Amino acid sequence: MSFRALVLNQGADRKVSGAVEALSEDNLPAGDVTVAVEYSTLNYKDGLVLTTGGGLVKAWPHVGGIDFAGTVEKSDNAAFKAGDKVVLNGWRVGELHWGGYAAKARVKADWLVKLPAAISAKRAMAIGTAGYTSMLCVMALEKHGIKPAAGEILVTGAAGGVGSVAVAILAKLGYTVAAATGRPQEGDYLKALGAAAILDRKELVEAPDRPLLSERFAGVVDTVSGVMFAKALAQVKYGGAAAVCGLAAGPSFPGSILPFILRGVSVYGIDSVMLPKAPREEAWRRLGTDLPLDKLDSTVSDAGLGDLMTLAPKILKGEIRGRVVVDVNK
Repeated sequence: MSFRALVLNQGADRKVSGAVEALSEDNLPAGDVTVAVEYSTLNYKDGLVLTTGGGLVKAWPHVGGIDFAGTVEKSDNAAFKAGDKVVLNGWRVGELHWGGYAAKARVKADWLVKLPAAISAKRAMAIGTAGYTSMLCVMALEKHGIKPAAGEILVTGAAGGVGSVAVAILAKLGYTVAAATGRPQEGDYLKALGAAAILDRKELVEAPDRPLLSERFAGVVDTVSGVMFAKALAQVKYGGAAAVCGLAAGPSFPGSILPFILRGVSVYGIDSVMLPKAPREEAWRRLGTDLPLDKLDSTVSDAGLGDLMTLAPKILKGEIRGRVVVDVNK
């Protein structure tokens, strides 16, 4: 039986082209669980795969999509049965292994998580890797012992996918959120998600070029890196922490060791791709209780498989607000 998929190919110029095609199940890669995919989403990494491959894809043709949610159709693994609602994030799916931009996927059972009852397949992709990563960031700050009474939590890149969900989760948990964005016109959107203060990105980037600035933030969720992270780090309070998960401004930052050795600041690196199953399941459990789903819905725009090649360059340029949910049957 055939199914629809966005099939990608890379030309001699390294540019990627894509077309929606009908494939057979025989085309699917190896795995012990076959999923009828209902929704996927668009992340920064997907934008790289859809435009140049980003050095992430090793074999063409390819089906991208680092996230998907749907219903188990067939399973050769006792952990899952037909009818189970599941979600997948990471594990190099959509990069080394065919991903969610198709109506069917075949993967290893260890890569799947059963969806909490409170979260539908569509909402799971409104969350996606971005929201799941946001939850891991919040959990890292909690593990460090940062409570709402400690003071403001800064979220950088706040109008993007990770940032938007982080703002909503933190606000629901009672934290005072300072949302930093290069799109100040998104202020009303961020306040509706729960942000108490809106910072123009320039306020951080153009702060004095010193390794230590006045203490302001109890914690940071950083999705950007670069100069913005360095300036944010310089304003973290004594004993505070930053959870870092993104590199929209590049992988390096002009930082100093002084926040670490003079203020005891800690940095938690957040990996969502190869995270073991137990903390992965805990993050999804928490998303089912600690993410205000009504606010999540306000971050979503809808797309079909045929829209992705146009949307990909936009997410790389930071022109996408919130989350894009992809109906793979459209």
